[in-house]
Amino acid sequence: MCKRIIVSLFLSSALIVIICACAKISSPSGGPRDRTPPVVVKSVPLNGAKNFRGNKLEILFDEFVVLDNITEKFMVSPPMKKKPRVFIKGKAVGVELYDKLKDSTTYTFYFQDGIKDLNEGNVLQNYRFVFSTGPVIDSLSVTGNIYNAFNLEVPEKTEVIMYRELADSAVEKHLPEYISKVDQYGYFRIDNVRPGTYRLYGLKDGDNSKNYNLPDEEFAFMDSTVIITPEKNFIPPPPPVKDTITIKKATAKAFQPGKKGIGKNASATKDTTNAKKGAVKNPEPVALTGEYRLYQFLALKKAHYLVSSHRDLKYQMVYILSLPPDTMKFEFSIPGAGSNAFFTEHSKYRDTLKVWLSDSSLYSQTQINTILKYPFTDTLGILGYKQDTILMRFLSPRAPRVQKIKRTRFTFENNLLSGFIKPGQTIVFNSKTPFRQPDTSRIKLYELLQTTSQKMSYHLIKDTSNSCRYYLKTKLTEGKKYLFVADSASFSNIYNEFSDSIGIKFSIKDPESYCKLTLDIKNYVGNRIIQLLDKTDKLITENYMTKDGKTVFPLLDPGFYRVRIIYDLNGDHKWTTGDFTTHRQPEPVSYYPGPDSKSPAEIELKQGWELEQSWDIGVKNFKDPKLRENKKGNSNSNTRVNPGRQ
Repeated sequence: MCKRIIVSLFLSSALIVIICACAKISSPSGGPRDRTPPVVVKSVPLNGAKNFRGNKLEILFDEFVVLDNITEKFMVSPPMKKKPRVFIKGKAVGVELYDKLKDSTTYTFYFQDGIKDLNEGNVLQNYRFVFSTGPVIDSLSVTGNIYNAFNLEVPEKTEVIMYRELADSAVEKHLPEYISKVDQYGYFRIDNVRPGTYRLYGLKDGDNSKNYNLPDEEFAFMDSTVIITPEKNFIPPPPPVKDTITIKKATAKAFQPGKKGIGKNASATKDTTNAKKGAVKNPEPVALTGEYRLYQFLALKKAHYLVSSHRDLKYQMVYILSLPPDTMKFEFSIPGAGSNAFFTEHSKYRDTLKVWLSDSSLYSQTQINTILKYPFTDTLGILGYKQDTILMRFLSPRAPRVQKIKRTRFTFENNLLSGFIKPGQTIVFNSKTPFRQPDTSRIKLYELLQTTSQKMSYHLIKDTSNSCRYYLKTKLTEGKKYLFVADSASFSNIYNEFSDSIGIKFSIKDPESYCKLTLDIKNYVGNRIIQLLDKTDKLITENYMTKDGKTVFPLLDPGFYRVRIIYDLNGDHKWTTGDFTTHRQPEPVSYYPGPDSKSPAEIELKQGWELEQSWDIGVKNFKDPKLRENKKGNSNSNTRVNPGRQ
């Protein structure tokens, strides 16, 4: 009897376990992650429609989609005065038009990468929608490249615009006939163009007007007109409409120095797949070379005015003019303040005025009325003087309720901390606030001998244009060791802050431990500036040359260097930017290309090396694409250049 009961209980338990296992709900294992972009299944009207007369577009996809920053990415060519509204409607993207469409015109709607699927975020790259209000779809194209004129980097947020009207005033007053964006490699392409003669421009549009109408907009222009003929058809044939994968590749040629471009068939290698789920991903974009090249620049300001004024520190005020005043006055005063309450310093070109407040009763005020007199160009273009009363404010940060009162120390920088200085290099002291005359009785310089030290004479010299800088002049010898000692309070500033004591050992490095670079410059007649740069294009030093020959850069630290040449066409010893008003292009530049096509364009120097390289500078505006790619991700590949200050 007991055995039967045990067996029954065992069978009952097993049955319960089986029932629970069968009833358990679990998530499906799923499949491979969806990596394909949305696919267009239908559109109204059809992409490529002719004789269109409506005011709405609807593009239906095979899945739910979202718009990504579409306000910035969406473009229409030719541009419309009233920008269309782009919106989501289920699995469709809708476009509502507010402008009246022009007759017999082909319209291209560029979505770029502004459409992606809802779930995985797969992007539909470079999608465009085309229709014509006439019986023909214009099918010609214009291709090219645009670069920053000074560093040959790719400019950011730049548009390429094209006008049928050839007068210079058109780009300032009217909307262009065609517009396109520049890709990450500087390549641009304008499709669906009708035959004709055009003007081609590049523009970093500051006010979204599609016009070059602001003095701080970066701009590029072609010297000659662009003639578009049926022979310049860069559009590959459309893919066949069937459920297969067909890839049509158009040829693309890499840029070769000295050639304008590759002209006909200069098209991207394009995946024209009739996409479906499971299709391969589109290939990564590559740098292409088009037919035309544009060099974008920031023009010099022509009107005199006050650009800005600020008081970031309680005891400092700064005023900046648009242009150097040259021989004209740039004056400052504070009503009621004595002559010792402040002092002023001008920049090298006198377009920046820095005011140091030295009276504590003055700089402790949160608001100070100042009077400024400076050159000013009125609306009629007449240059005269303008006097402004400018209120300068400074709000001190709120101090914590409980705080320990600490004596504020005066700190400054010097070039001795590495323990070495180069032969002939001057010892420099820099601070953030103006120096007071140092107490030289507390400052000592010694030559360190084997068992003792010998006191040396020196001179401390104040920079004539910068109150925050001092130079120490003395006679130093290579290979010897020295000790610089400054007791506490030996250095101070005008705000009664005093330095701590410091002691620094240093020596003059042997010249043979440095590197030397010699460049043999050939194949150009005219003035040129040879600039030595670091890996981030920061200027280290430069040499000026009037003819071919050798130029030497001695005493270089080991590392990687770049070299840039500025073709100084006007002989003013600096890079000169462009001017559309006078049709002056910016002065060309070029980068050292390396000894051959397989060698790196950056020059590596190791300790003790003396390297000599030959450089044919006959090719203007050349930069190895590898240098451009290496700079991607650094701050501005398109760094704004202050023209005329290089």
